[in-house]
Amino acid sequence: MEGKIIPSIILAAGFIGGIALFGNQVGDGVNALLNKDRIVTVKGLCEKEVKANHVIWPLSFNEMGNDLATVYDNLEKKQDTVFDFLKKGGIDPSEISLAAPKVNDTLANNYGPNRPPFRYIITQVITIATDKVDTVRKLMEAQRELLKQGVALTNDYSYMINYSFTGLNEIKPKMIEIATKNAKEAAKKFAEDSGSKLGKIRRANQGVFSITDRDDNTPFIKNVRVVTTVEYFLND
Repeated sequence: MEGKIIPSIILAAGFIGGIALFGNQVGDGVNALLNKDRIVTVKGLCEKEVKANHVIWPLSFNEMGNDLATVYDNLEKKQDTVFDFLKKGGIDPSEISLAAPKVNDTLANNYGPNRPPFRYIITQVITIATDKVDTVRKLMEAQRELLKQGVALTNDYSYMINYSFTGLNEIKPKMIEIATKNAKEAAKKFAEDSGSKLGKIRRANQGVFSITDRDDNTPFIKNVRVVTTVEYFLND
């Protein structure tokens, strides 16, 4: 009789233990189910001011007259004056490019009674592409030297100076790190305020970097910006 009681007790104990284990697993499953959709989505911002490290500066000027050969000769003299101005200012010849001159025959398309004062207008564009941003800025301030020599640069929106920053890859990792850290701090604060604990990352998006002028008056200073989006699980 005693030999039959012991296996029964063992069987009962095993059954009870199995129920307890199953109950714990069910409880964990229920908790996981309840917590699986408890997430918080936060954004982290990082901004950095940088100096432009490349510049493209188109210089355009005109020459007008009624004799095409004379107009072109005068244009070449202006061209030589501009080249000399740039070289003396620290620009290498390899950083200077010359476009083909554009000739406008004002009589060719003039069907009205009024005759234009000059038949030919030739426009010449000399473009500088260089990393010497400070050198170009000094040359821009010294444009009056060209005026003294009879060269007036045109203010054409088609030939506006352009500053750019090409060192994004060097600063990108650190900026992403800072933006992600800021996002985590925001998530922690939300978790604390809601009586929860911050869990693991569910999803993350580093965002798109943007490079813009700091303002209209200082286009050579750029503002680099990135916003990361991170989703965290919230735990009890």
